[in-house]
Amino acid sequence: MFDLIVIGGGSGGIATAVRASKHGAKVLLIEEKKLGGTCVNVGCVPKKVMWSASHLAELAEFYPSYGFDIEIKNFDWSKLVANRKTYITRLNGLYQKRLDSLKITFEHGHASFVDDHTIEVNGKSFTASHILIAVGGEPVFPDIPGAELGMDSNGFFALTNMPKRVAVIGAGYIAVELAGVLNGLGAETHLFIRRERFLRSFDTMLSDVLNDEMNRTGLKIHANTIPKSLSMHEDKVQITDENDKMYKGFDAVIWTIGRKPILEGLGLDKTKIQITDRDYIEVDEFQNTKIEGVYALGDVTGPVELTPVAIAAGRKLADRLFGGKLDSKLDYTNIPTVVFSHPPIGTIGLTEEEAIEKHGKTQVKIYQTQFTPMFYALSDKKGTTAMKLVCFGPDEKVIGCHLIGDAVDEMLQGFAVAIKMGATKKDFDDTVAIHPTSAEELVTLV
Repeated sequence: MFDLIVIGGGSGGIATAVRASKHGAKVLLIEEKKLGGTCVNVGCVPKKVMWSASHLAELAEFYPSYGFDIEIKNFDWSKLVANRKTYITRLNGLYQKRLDSLKITFEHGHASFVDDHTIEVNGKSFTASHILIAVGGEPVFPDIPGAELGMDSNGFFALTNMPKRVAVIGAGYIAVELAGVLNGLGAETHLFIRRERFLRSFDTMLSDVLNDEMNRTGLKIHANTIPKSLSMHEDKVQITDENDKMYKGFDAVIWTIGRKPILEGLGLDKTKIQITDRDYIEVDEFQNTKIEGVYALGDVTGPVELTPVAIAAGRKLADRLFGGKLDSKLDYTNIPTVVFSHPPIGTIGLTEEEAIEKHGKTQVKIYQTQFTPMFYALSDKKGTTAMKLVCFGPDEKVIGCHLIGDAVDEMLQGFAVAIKMGATKKDFDDTVAIHPTSAEELVTLV
């Protein structure tokens, strides 16, 4: 008999299992694929490796301006992928060592519910006082003719050679990230988006600046373009849109049109677990499902599908169940996030549009700036950084912070702490700037 069964060995599941074990719980963790889940194997980690490679390639053009005479002879995609796989395999092993060190029982296989409180895996049945569902999500494929000629983001990470000409279809953060990586590494990259702009849920300043930067670097954006079918033409993939316009000659097409929770095969139909109209598992603010003692978190629940969110929610849940913190739950407001585009984006809180809709235009004040960082001072090639603070009320509480430009992915975390604590514009103004940096612009905005 276990105290906790965790279905899913991704970031959220492992975090919950580890924290519960440290509280003294007897834990069973079940995972049918590799430990680490999407983030470690086909998500955040390999993506950041590829982003870093692309970023290095982009930096090469600035060496001469700083006095370096360096020749980059070639780029070996297959070597990068091999090194990346070695790193990820090491991470898989480190997860297993951690489970072993904490005496967490690990079962490799597919788990499904037999009833509300019984799990079956590998022909064996298990019960526990508490059961957590943390199986994550998976990419969505469109229902159009020839869709199978494209690949999803998992397929991107399986590529052993770089496609010379590639189409990325989608308008979310995965789309702009993969398009940026491929473009930076030298592939002729086309980004197809359904509407006028990408990253539509983000502050419009961010998508506007990123659009300009993508165009500057040669990435080809096809707005208001909806693929109707894919087909083969002279050993290349051809895209036909809804206006019957054809785009030929692609070595690869990558679908990045969304993700869905992995619910198939879980046996939820044998339980009283409720599913929302968007096909997520219904939970309350404490991650409780409709069954007492059964919980869900991470991408199967939907509110914020980010690895650190699943980790934080899992730790809070374990503290509540086994650590005596009966009110422990994750606060889903003011969650910072980064898009590893080129350049990167950092954002937290309400967009300008959301703030005005919620509080009214007269209650919202915007501070923003756009500039060329000092890094580009010696070069004819320029890059843009833009920043915006969204402030509310007479004391100008900062309720949104939106950044795009070099190194904003690293600078956001500290500002996120301040905003989470309720910082005002005056608190920003009263902080002495660190000069010369891009970050200082946030405390000198007028």
